[in-house]
Amino acid sequence: MNGFLYSLAFSIKAFWAVADEPLRAFWIIAVIASVVFVIQTILTFIGIDGDADYDVSTADTVDDDGFGGVFSFRNLINFLLGYGWTGVVMYGNIASKFWLYTTSIGVGLLFVAAFVFMFRQMSKLAHDGSFHTEKSIGVVADVYLRIPPKRQGRGKVQFSVKGSVHELDAITDDDEWLPTGGQARIVEAFGDDVVRVTGKL
Repeated sequence: MNGFLYSLAFSIKAFWAVADEPLRAFWIIAVIASVVFVIQTILTFIGIDGDADYDVSTADTVDDDGFGGVFSFRNLINFLLGYGWTGVVMYGNIASKFWLYTTSIGVGLLFVAAFVFMFRQMSKLAHDGSFHTEKSIGVVADVYLRIPPKRQGRGKVQFSVKGSVHELDAITDDDEWLPTGGQARIVEAFGDDVVRVTGKL
């Protein structure tokens, strides 16, 4: 086993010594994105299948107008995953750096679109038809898309009820913004898709 690891390390070192800078960059992006992607995937399935409440979006969303979290850290990783591995695989097959980068960007965007579609379908499958928003009152939710103060607009919260993950529009009467990545308690439900929350836990 030690011999195999030594041989592997030697091969990687030898490859790294002869690889040029663009190829090294593609490898770094691909490996880091893959590691983060695996961690996110594990957390996602824990959040869906377990009783714990996890924020599978993981980080800040820079879209405040309701694009459904397209501009999120998770989708940045999806893009880099497609971009990095396409660059690695196609590096020796596409001579033009312009077309190599263009192809990598295109595949990265396709990865984002595919994963957005997949997670939306998963959310639909995870939705329990007997769930009513009133059941969420009192639950502490993760803020998925930051929520404007004094009902000046809507954000989104994500929470788990009996092992099923739900994502709803949210408003607040609080005086301050409720930031992405924070937590808020659900205090009132409006219909089937809007809740009022407070940052006072």
